[in-house]
Amino acid sequence: MQALADETDLTLHVRHDPSGTSKWNKIEHRLFCHITQNWRARPLTDRLAVVELIGATTTKTGLTVQCAIDPRAYQQGVKISDAQLDAVNLVSAAFHPEWNYSIRPGPKPRT
Repeated sequence: MQALADETDLTLHVRHDPSGTSKWNKIEHRLFCHITQNWRARPLTDRLAVVELIGATTTKTGLTVQCAIDPRAYQQGVKISDAQLDAVNLVSAAFHPEWNYSIRPGPKPRT
């Protein structure tokens, strides 16, 4: 994420909801009922079926859903060294810094 912040020259704000709070996420809450209505009585036989049913969801107000399978394999158990973590321009948020933080672009190299 540091590389993305550096490349775009944007500050990336990361917010993690604590366990059990997704039911209060207004977007998720308003959308999930439409998704479940869309896949009602259809067998969820594999990931592709789930993705296609979610992606076919729309609302009367014009909200559409985009959904796709990410076919990439991600390496598990990747360890980040202290030096790598120290290289991230990480700033804790005032509200729940254990869940919320920003990654600011790093200093520009001198030319």
